[in-house]
Amino acid sequence: MPSAAEQSAIVKYLGHAHTRIDRAIAAKRRLIVLLEEQKQAIIHSAVTRGLELSVPLTDSGVPWLGDIPSHWTVRRAGALFREVVEKSVAGDELSLSMSQKLGLVPSDQVERTLSSESMIGGKLCEPNDVVLNRLKAHLGVFALARHSGVVSPDYTVLRPTSLADPQYFEYVLRSQAVRRELRIRAKGIVEGFWRLYTNDFYTVALPVPPIAEQRAIVEFLSANEREVGTFVRRITQEIDLLREFRARLTSDVVTGQIDVRMIAASLPDLPGDAVASIDDEVDDEELMAPEPELAGARD
Repeated sequence: MPSAAEQSAIVKYLGHAHTRIDRAIAAKRRLIVLLEEQKQAIIHSAVTRGLELSVPLTDSGVPWLGDIPSHWTVRRAGALFREVVEKSVAGDELSLSMSQKLGLVPSDQVERTLSSESMIGGKLCEPNDVVLNRLKAHLGVFALARHSGVVSPDYTVLRPTSLADPQYFEYVLRSQAVRRELRIRAKGIVEGFWRLYTNDFYTVALPVPPIAEQRAIVEFLSANEREVGTFVRRITQEIDLLREFRARLTSDVVTGQIDVRMIAASLPDLPGDAVASIDDEVDDEELMAPEPELAGARD
């Protein structure tokens, strides 16, 4: 129990230290948001304009799409995909769950609060199928299957035709621009229970480059995602180190291992609300605004 004067000095010092550290953390978190926004802008440009910006453009006739390269075509989703309804008999296939962050992955990689006791009757999918959650499709919850397995019976399994590279159209369908088209086709009274049915999805007009160009776009976007992911992981590690430093500094100061009385005496007084942690005002999830993880059998 330090004296009242020393307690005041500790509070004053830590108020200044926390403010500086938390401002640095907030700046790094804003940088992550900007990187994610930049990634989405690059995806939109690539899937609607291609990689060669000097090619001549033509009006696509689709309001959300605008001008596209003149050698591209526009096709309804029904010409690019067909729904596959094959159901599990025993339910012993690999259970797959959908996550906005991870995609369609084995269920043990997704933290779930609710799941089905049995996957009997679940829908089977194969690698390169495009799977959508009917309740969340208007939010861009599409994922490419990379494993054979079984998913929720309330999901839709779409198999691409020869016109479609599945990875390219995964980028298209998850892009911000196409979500409005999906949203206006979703049906339901309450937003949380809107569903996108297959026949409505089939009416969405999508840009179709030549198949070789689709694959080149996928290669470019995959490389960009890896680069952004490397930056985000590095920044996240820096944030973790700053938080560890803040916690360690606080511990050392309040236990008397660091005497801050002389330093605190030279610092200006802080406003009454400045002692509160800036970093705690908005958590990472709120700032990044990711979609919730979705269990494969939850719906």
